[in-house]
Amino acid sequence: MTFEGTVTVVTGAGSGMGRATAELFAEQGAQVAVVDLDEAAAEETVERIEAAGGDALALEADVSSAADVRAMVDRTVDAFGRLDVLHNNAGIPQESTPVEDVAEQTWDRIQAVNLKSAFLGAKHAVPVMREQGSGVILNTASTAGIRPRTGLSAYCASKGGLITLTKQLAHELADDGIRVNAVCPVATDTDMLPQFAGENLTLDDIAATIPLGRLADPVDVAHAAVFLASDEASMITGTALEVDGGRDI
Repeated sequence: MTFEGTVTVVTGAGSGMGRATAELFAEQGAQVAVVDLDEAAAEETVERIEAAGGDALALEADVSSAADVRAMVDRTVDAFGRLDVLHNNAGIPQESTPVEDVAEQTWDRIQAVNLKSAFLGAKHAVPVMREQGSGVILNTASTAGIRPRTGLSAYCASKGGLITLTKQLAHELADDGIRVNAVCPVATDTDMLPQFAGENLTLDDIAATIPLGRLADPVDVAHAAVFLASDEASMITGTALEVDGGRDI
């Protein structure tokens, strides 16, 4: 695979899966806009990419804000001249909570960051991709959108909606040469993971639910995302690829 001459935006790229994916795109030759709510974290990812010989730009953005997402796309195109891959990766977790105890503000914030952000990303990236005659949109969903578990009502709803949005956009944008796919990671070894566990569930408990017997590593997800964006996946659109160690069997 090669992404020489292409431009990729990765949101939530200041850490975890987003950082691993941004670094892998850059390793494969893409110019990368590294987007995060934490500007310092985005700049650290850019430093890592540049130290490895890549080309990247750090952007601060709240992906639930229409103005921020529009600016993210505009600044990327201004800097690099085009936009080939948009990876809507940014997301927030939900601590395991009975539905009756979920605050309305918590519900709304999770939908905004995990689901609305992908709509906003598509809304502002599609015109650029349509003019180019090609493009790829990737969405980081979750196994929680396929096989929900107790206590994650807001999170599961956001990721299930993201999978359906992925399929809808794939259908709508196919005539424009724009492919849209989702990656559905199982529990992944990132700083965010302990927030899902709560008080009564350890990371070992979570790993024990995965048939392959381990948590995903961020690079596992990165390889799946980069493959789906590549020419080798040119016939794949509307797919929700499970990177789950067998969790959804």
